[in-house]
Amino acid sequence: MKKNPLGKGLESLIPKAESTRTIINEIDIADIKPNPEQPRKVFDEEALSELTDSIRRNGVIQPLVLAAGEEEGEYIIIAGERRWRAAGLAGLRRVPAVVRVLTHETEKLELALIENIQREDLGPLELARAYKNLMDTHDYRQEDVADVVGKSRSAVANTIRLLGLPEKVIMALEEGLISEGHARALIGLDEKKAVEILFKIIDNSLSVRDVEKLVSKKEREQIMHKEEDENIFVMSLKAEMEEFFRTKIEIKPGKKGGTINIRYSSDDDLDRIIKTIRGE
Repeated sequence: MKKNPLGKGLESLIPKAESTRTIINEIDIADIKPNPEQPRKVFDEEALSELTDSIRRNGVIQPLVLAAGEEEGEYIIIAGERRWRAAGLAGLRRVPAVVRVLTHETEKLELALIENIQREDLGPLELARAYKNLMDTHDYRQEDVADVVGKSRSAVANTIRLLGLPEKVIMALEEGLISEGHARALIGLDEKKAVEILFKIIDNSLSVRDVEKLVSKKEREQIMHKEEDENIFVMSLKAEMEEFFRTKIEIKPGKKGGTINIRYSSDDDLDRIIKTIRGE
């Protein structure tokens, strides 16, 4: 399992009010940039307006957590993007911040993800995309993500499954027309059936329990058995390929087909893998 470089998590990077050893700097707002891997993409305008009013009256109480950017004198937000946005709207030119040295790009995403989870700021789809980003971009397994965010592997897996829903269902969830519970009840259904039930939810204000009744017990059992069979097959195939190629293999099933990624650590390793494929 990938070792968590964060140690005790976000609390170890955000200064406590009574700390006397942490140096808090005043940083120009113009020199601060949002974290491109910030999992939170949508900021509630009403909540942001309230925070702006509070900062206008009281200033920024909790310092931002920043990391050095690519350009000299530039900083990337690790924690506190809402405060940064609100401070700008309040007319502040500088904000209090703690600058941390992060040795891995992955830490920026981990910290941003943990901060939002602890504050319960992320929507279900934002959370799912953040998990998937850690897995796709930073070579994490579901177990690694679960370890970082302090959740069970099954909770992480169930959240990621939301991304496999039909586009119309995803849009309805993003727009708040249905709840996460509604969306979960539709996971695994074929697109036609899922969209059909989606319209019934919206038109008739159905509860999650109502939706679960619409999705028959037999359908739910078929979905579960199918996923279990597919997971067993994929895991077995993955183990067989890793033994054959002597490297890490990543199999990503999709709605139509999928992808197989073969990892290599150096040019020599790549040459070895190619020779293995050729049977040399």
